[in-house]
Amino acid sequence: MIALAMVTYLDRACIGKLAPDISRDLALSKEQMSLVFSSFALAYALFEVPTAWWADRYGTRSVLTRIVLWWSALTMATAAAFSHGSLVVIRFLFGAGEAGAWPCVARTFSRWIPLAQRGRVQGVFFAGAHLAGGATPLIAAALSSVIGWRGVFVVFGVTGVGWVWIWHRWFRNDPAEHPGTNAAERELIAAGRTAANTTHEGWPYWRRLLAHRNTLPLCLSYIPNSTIFYFCITWLPTYLEEKHKFAALSLGFFAGLPLLMAVAGDLTGGAATDWAVRRFGLRRGRAGVAGVANLLAGAAMAGAALAPHPVAAIVLISLAVTLTMFTLGATWSTCQDIGGAHVGVVSAAMNTAGQLGAIGGPPLVTWLLRHYGDWNAPVVAISVLFFVGALMWLVIDPRDKVFD
Repeated sequence: MIALAMVTYLDRACIGKLAPDISRDLALSKEQMSLVFSSFALAYALFEVPTAWWADRYGTRSVLTRIVLWWSALTMATAAAFSHGSLVVIRFLFGAGEAGAWPCVARTFSRWIPLAQRGRVQGVFFAGAHLAGGATPLIAAALSSVIGWRGVFVVFGVTGVGWVWIWHRWFRNDPAEHPGTNAAERELIAAGRTAANTTHEGWPYWRRLLAHRNTLPLCLSYIPNSTIFYFCITWLPTYLEEKHKFAALSLGFFAGLPLLMAVAGDLTGGAATDWAVRRFGLRRGRAGVAGVANLLAGAAMAGAALAPHPVAAIVLISLAVTLTMFTLGATWSTCQDIGGAHVGVVSAAMNTAGQLGAIGGPPLVTWLLRHYGDWNAPVVAISVLFFVGALMWLVIDPRDKVFD
């Protein structure tokens, strides 16, 4: 799963670093490049829940095999883009193929990881993702200087094919199906786990999901997470270059700094929520950790807009990203807490809502720039989203399962 996280972010984050080269070669404006970024997020949102429903019903072994083969092929196909329209179509299909990957991860963890360790494991998973995402600008810059931006997409796409070969041969949907587990392991993993064979169809099923008290606030709480992440992998290099005049030598490092620092948030946040659950109970252990971190992230983004020095601004943005990722262990563990056997669909609903930030974020940045003429405007807008996210965690109760 950690390898999957790294391949996912390698393929997803490289386009932000390569955007100037792509825009120059294909003669694209900022607005056109925003549509390219948003086309991925739109497809990702549309296909997230159906793919997760499929994984809940049939298991993640076959579903993740299909997902990674699809997105690897479309990553390589990006190298063949010849116009704005072709690039939008390719990235839309790429998003459709990758949709459901992380709900599949949550589903896999819910079947394989004991309840008391889920926050820590989610944190390690996201640490792998963000380590790869933070290193991607440097890797992409080094490769593109040798093989061009088209060659980078081909190389990155091939890595997913290797992952699929290992995954499909080795993984099994449930510990009971894997020859490498023993009875004691299976008993430990299954303790407190919801039974897998429950209904997944009909209007009552979807009505229960959509009308449950936890669903809407959980979905809204995840929007700032996706917004700041997509800002980092799309417009952050341009922001650093235009707003703070970073030179090319330092730009690659500072563009990757937020996701590199995020690794600390991933690891400590996952461990913190597991500790807090043991110390204070499930609700405060999940909602308290996530709510406070959202509040502090909003303050850090507001500080970045006021920072007098370029390095101070990017450090504060990196701190906000770190605090955002500090919430991921609590957030995705909450999906497992309230989702039970339907964790794939519950986490997909949350992740789909989060894509509103991914879909609307890049065009919002260009609109705010055009309207206010200052890069501080989108930074302040992201700050406000974090304060709203903090309020949502006052409502969420991980003890209240969506499907009893």
